[in-house]
Formats: sequence, structure tokens, C-alpha cells
Amino acid sequence: MALLLAACPSFERRWNEYLSSDTYEAGLLYIDLGELVHHLVDLMQRGQTSELAALFAVVERLHVEGEPFVREAATIGFLETLQNFAGNNGVDCERFEPYLLRESAKWWGELNRFWAGESPYVGAGLKKPE
Repeated sequence: MALLLAACPSFERRWNEYLSSDTYEAGLLYIDLGELVHHLVDLMQRGQTSELAALFAVVERLHVEGEPFVREAATIGFLETLQNFAGNNGVDCERFEPYLLRESAKWWGELNRFWAGESPYVGAGLKKPE
């Protein structure tokens, strides 16, 4: 979360409020990422996109350099949550696509294919043929 906070300083106030709330429980990475997603959707709704490039650069780094559980969290905990929360709150997910870098864009597409019923699981389209 430290890398994500550094890339998106406007999230710091919301993050600190969350940390001091009764609902916070340490170690729940996907819930933590959900808080960030809510903030990003709020930013997009207000047209405040200046931090998105830096933030998505960190997400790309998580996809490329992270341990397997970090890569999965970047895809399922962040990208999938972003798609779902944005769509359920009147924000077209495509508005985030220009900020996706290469690896993140691949996983974004995999999520889209899975939810469209074109793939049996997220990542199936990235498997090398045997």
C-alpha cells in the first residue's frame, strides 16, 4: 500500500480515516485495495485524473515484479474491483483503460473475456499452448 499511497497522495486522508475506523482489520489486502478503488472512482467522477498515470505505473510494477499473490491481488483485488465498482457507480470502465500499461492491460482484457463468458477463468487466454 505504501507504493500506491506514494503514487496517489490524494488517497492519504481517506486511507488514514479507514485505518482508524472500526471496520479496519490489518492484513485484508483485497479490502484495502477496495478502499483505493472507491477513491479512484470518486476521482474519475470529479474529473480529477492527474494521479492516475503514476498509480497505474505502480499497478504495472506489481504485475511485473510482484510475487504471485501480489500479481493476483493487482488483477483480482484491484483491476476487477475497479471494473465492478466503477460500472456499478455509473463510471464507464473504459475511462480507465488509457492509464493501463502493457501487463495490466493484458489482465484487464482477461477479466473482460472471463466476465463475457469467453474464457473459463481469468488468465486462460494467456496460457501457452501445450
